[in-house]
Amino acid sequence: MARSSTRSRSEAPAGGDVRELPDVQGMTDARNIPIDKVGVRGIEYPVTVLDRADGIQHTVASINMYVNLPREFKGTHMSRFIEVLNRFRGNMNIRSFPLILRAIKKELQAEEAHLEVTFPYFVKKQAPVSGAESLMEYRCTIQGAVNDGITMGVRVEVPITTLCPCSKEISSSGAHNQRGTVALSVRFERFLWIEELIEIVESNASCDIYALLKREDEKYVTEKAYANPMFAEDVVRAVAEKLLANDNITWFSVDFENIESIHNHNAYAHLERDKRKRGV
Repeated sequence: MARSSTRSRSEAPAGGDVRELPDVQGMTDARNIPIDKVGVRGIEYPVTVLDRADGIQHTVASINMYVNLPREFKGTHMSRFIEVLNRFRGNMNIRSFPLILRAIKKELQAEEAHLEVTFPYFVKKQAPVSGAESLMEYRCTIQGAVNDGITMGVRVEVPITTLCPCSKEISSSGAHNQRGTVALSVRFERFLWIEELIEIVESNASCDIYALLKREDEKYVTEKAYANPMFAEDVVRAVAEKLLANDNITWFSVDFENIESIHNHNAYAHLERDKRKRGV
């Protein structure tokens, strides 16, 4: 990794000329320990996200940017991360991710670069009976890394309803249900919409969740959940079945945490598969 040379303050030209300041980050570190990731975290920044229904959606993201640091250098140049970010302002989306990653790698003169962009994504959703429209929020993250090649991934957090199969089976009337969150992460070969991932999760729950429900809608979702009881294990397996059948998905991870309504703990299930490995 090339670094600029440094001059001491005493060597700076006198008078009204701008002095060359020392590059402390570029100095040598004698400890001989490389660092896997250095950079900046928690940058709040406006971004544009591709929206299947409306073309684009403007939102605000929390951004993390990193590069590797060879053992011989004391630090990295944090300001250059922000310079790259500003360069792509208004053009930050899943299609421009490879360009941004390569720009970080080039500007920081690094062997590897990493970018994580987390943002709220809103989808217009109609209530199942009344048709009342509202906006559902989903927490999304686009992650990318570049070294010899580009690695891309998307994570989306989807709230759902589950109804306990055991409770339904043993009770003379009713069954307890609860809200949980599926965190689905995928890697893929071709472009895919965030909405596709949301639909995969919501279609494999006891019932999906809405921001706005009228009385007739509440009756519908209550009865639908009762007709489709699911354990946490059922949810991750059902989602995995859909992903295994999707030839665009190369790797996936499904995390599900059920916020239990009658226990003082949560139920949890996790399933991860790399479809490029033989036997999966």
